[in-house]
Amino acid sequence: MTEYENAIEIKNVTKKYDGFTLDDISFTVAKGSIMGFIGQNGAGKTTTIRSLLNIIGINSGEIKLLGLDHIKDEYAIKERIAVVFDELPFHDSFTGEALSKMFSGLYGTWDKDEFFRLCDRFGLPVKKKLSKFSKGMKMKMQIATALSHNAELLIMDEATTGLDPIVRNEILDIFREYLMDGNRSILMSSHITSDLEKIADSVAFIDKGKILITGYKDDILDTHGIIKCTKDDVTEIDPADYISARLSDFGAELMTADRRSAAQKYSGAIIEKPTLEEIMLFYVNRGKKEWS
Repeated sequence: MTEYENAIEIKNVTKKYDGFTLDDISFTVAKGSIMGFIGQNGAGKTTTIRSLLNIIGINSGEIKLLGLDHIKDEYAIKERIAVVFDELPFHDSFTGEALSKMFSGLYGTWDKDEFFRLCDRFGLPVKKKLSKFSKGMKMKMQIATALSHNAELLIMDEATTGLDPIVRNEILDIFREYLMDGNRSILMSSHITSDLEKIADSVAFIDKGKILITGYKDDILDTHGIIKCTKDDVTEIDPADYISARLSDFGAELMTADRRSAAQKYSGAIIEKPTLEEIMLFYVNRGKKEWS
């Protein structure tokens, strides 16, 4: 079996559509870690994931999963990974028991006992048709199937969207358990940044088909800062020192990518640590420079 350092390696990948381009993107997901893949809807997250899975062809670049080429070794890769989409890919007439029979024929590593154990833990009745399941139950069923064939890499595409916070927290706990052996990895695409803030080791932020930031989550949160000041004070701050400024009736907030430098240069200013969501918002609005 191939030895690898990175569960996913994407190098200079470009995919051109009419009206949208995935533009020379590069990032890696380290083995044994979870990466949050963030960006607003339409930013290029799903296009990237479909490219990874060779559902769509890329125009240029290189993709490796588990150290293997995503095209040449596609079938070997798909034996060793699991994918969870935002919509249930199984027919509504299936039951959990029927899914287990189907997957035991598809995967030599299918673990029936683990699947039924997870269904029991999730409160999923295995004799009931999926048409009777709520959205949260359907998502849990996808995750139960994904985690029952000893996959080394789990790829999630907006899988927690539309779920209530209790269900989302339960799913995050399962992901933590999944990663505990140190050899498994997760790429989790989501625009719910609060989930990723709880669980991700690293993040990649995509906007309009370009990767704007990628790295360790804690480093990104530590280096960025929100300068709080009056609207009049904005003119005193060098535009090169901030990404964009949010103006309101109560004052102004400016996102800086170098909190320590800004703290020295503007020693009287209040500078707060941002959330991932705030970082995303300020970068998305960087073209306007000032917004409200």
